[in-house]
Amino acid sequence: MKTDLLIIGSGIAGLFTAVKSALQHPEAKILIVTKSDENESNTKYAQGGIAVVLDRVLDSVNKHIEDTLLAGDGLCNKEVVEIVVNEGIDRFHELLELGARFETTPSGEFVLGREGGHTAHRVVHHKDMTGFEVERALLEFVNNQKNIQILTHHFVIDLITDHHLTQKEISISTPNTCYGAYLLDENTGKIFTISAGTTLIATGGIGHVYKNTTNPSIATGDGIALAYRAKALVKDMEFIQFHPTALFEEKEGQRFLITEAVRGAGGKLKTISGEYFMQKYDPRGELASRDIVARAIDSELKISGDDYVLLLCDEIGEESFKTKFPNILEKCRALNIDPFTKGIPVVPATHYLCGGISVDLMGNTTIKNLLACGECSFTGLHGANRLASNSLLEALVFAHRCAVSFSSNLHNTASNVNLPNWSDEGLSIPGEKVLIKYFRKEVQSVLSDFVGIVRSNKRLAVASRKLDLLYAEINELYRISKLSIEIGELRNLVSVAYLIVEQSKQRKTNKGVFYNKDF
Repeated sequence: MKTDLLIIGSGIAGLFTAVKSALQHPEAKILIVTKSDENESNTKYAQGGIAVVLDRVLDSVNKHIEDTLLAGDGLCNKEVVEIVVNEGIDRFHELLELGARFETTPSGEFVLGREGGHTAHRVVHHKDMTGFEVERALLEFVNNQKNIQILTHHFVIDLITDHHLTQKEISISTPNTCYGAYLLDENTGKIFTISAGTTLIATGGIGHVYKNTTNPSIATGDGIALAYRAKALVKDMEFIQFHPTALFEEKEGQRFLITEAVRGAGGKLKTISGEYFMQKYDPRGELASRDIVARAIDSELKISGDDYVLLLCDEIGEESFKTKFPNILEKCRALNIDPFTKGIPVVPATHYLCGGISVDLMGNTTIKNLLACGECSFTGLHGANRLASNSLLEALVFAHRCAVSFSSNLHNTASNVNLPNWSDEGLSIPGEKVLIKYFRKEVQSVLSDFVGIVRSNKRLAVASRKLDLLYAEINELYRISKLSIEIGELRNLVSVAYLIVEQSKQRKTNKGVFYNKDF
């Protein structure tokens, strides 16, 4: 197969890039590849909204910039922050033109929410399922474009670069070019080669490298691992944002998210014994940035020995809560949880990666013809901590910029290069999956136990040694086995875990979401 633009991932970053590229170049072939259903992505589960300055009386672009820089704890790229905040307004209006719907007042004004770290009401939302609505609108448009094709249940094994053409090892400092990728068809088990003039990685987050996360099961850091193996520059992997309020349940895996907007609307955190504690940690209380709230909850749980704290919503009121957060209320009622008298049991959970594949202002990675966008990328916007509801905004702005980069790269000859086919001759399908399941749990345990909200030099050293052993075992399993999505994800998870640990070891000061108790 040949395509002009290969997009890996079907969240807001990939879909919006596809839309912008298709509109500008209706003659171009665009292929979107996703390992699950077309609508399964981190975007789908984004509850809060999009931070965008629409009220120029009580808010301003400068205020949004200042809030972002403050949340990022001195490590944001100010130029990127200014670009995203300014250009995000136009990108939001383009999203409206594509059919996305957001809450409005009876007079037609957008309802603007406020979340932790924001000094003004500027978050547009669709009830408590904004990402779901954005995904719906973009997919509806994409499915009506003749030059965009979506391949579901296809897993990208590796990017094809100069390494595959020359069979020589390439270092991170060696000039390198991407020519496409190797894809595994989940339904047939066949692996085929696809050549692409431009390839975009838009694979989302890394949540399932930990035991508990707000991310869907597909968030296994695939794009970052792909780029890392291809020798692209990957940065700031130590900055992992734990969402302070994930619903506590007696199980591991994906946790239901209680959006930041609940605290913005008046939800208060208290211990099981009834103590309201946030004012002890920050004068902004529940509206402090996520890193502060998450560490505060973690501290209180260590002091009390409890499994969770409570988010009491009596000040919001049942009718207002039902209007603003119907999805959350439905979930609470299904579990016999009363948010208004006792409160919602919540704990921090892995939520968002602030680092990723390093890109320039136009979404270009350090590998020629390879772009990255969305959570898997490192633009410099978030610094050491993402400001709430800036993620969808960043994806929109950089998707537009990636589309511009694709446009300027449209007629390159990368897709005309003769590429080697994948060979799995002599390999066999593993007779049982128990080893894959065991290794996956071990990787998650190492990260959860030693590389969580609070880290230490000793914990990182132990994690590093354990991951070395796991990597050797997983690499051997990969070497002798015919590939499946499960083996591919496991291979990616251990690579991402390694990057998180090693880059955590290199950081020597506490910033934002990174906290080492030895510093």
